[in-house]
Amino acid sequence: MTAEEENLRADARANRDRILDVAREALAADPTASLSSIAKAAGVGAGTLYRHFPSREALVLGVYRTEIDALVDLAPRLLAKHPPLEAFRLWCDRLAKFGRMKYGIADIVHAATSEQNIQETYGPLINAVREMMDACKGSGDIHPEVDAEDLLMLLGLLWRIPPNAAGQARTKRLLALIFRGMGAKNTAAPDAVPS
Repeated sequence: MTAEEENLRADARANRDRILDVAREALAADPTASLSSIAKAAGVGAGTLYRHFPSREALVLGVYRTEIDALVDLAPRLLAKHPPLEAFRLWCDRLAKFGRMKYGIADIVHAATSEQNIQETYGPLINAVREMMDACKGSGDIHPEVDAEDLLMLLGLLWRIPPNAAGQARTKRLLALIFRGMGAKNTAAPDAVPS
């Protein structure tokens, strides 16, 4: 591959990443945001957006996959920096933040998600949950019988909470309740949600 071809690929990846970043914020603010407004905010033409994402559903799934990948990648980084229970709380807060973004586009995600998409995202996500839970079980912070798939199902309910101030307060209360149910002694929410 020539240097020119490599630069073109890098430029295409940068455009795609910028489109996804802008789309995540735009769709969180307004689930009906137009593709042309997203392209304009990303500083690309409509043709560039459609080359990467030929439909609204493809863009929404791209944002969804990027967020899931970020959650999966975040688990070991948090465990390396924080005690297990604090790391797990921070991770759950990040999951809830993702849920606020997903709230407005959930119907599109569900309609456009294939069985292959589910398998490609669910497996790594459940492994991240297990990693966090195993660390907490190992430190004695949660009950050893807590099941990762059960917990992920319960956490998925957070994605149905409206992303307003009352919804954010409810999310904090529910996360505290979930952690108490797992046997955590200190259920205070962490100070900052990682991005």
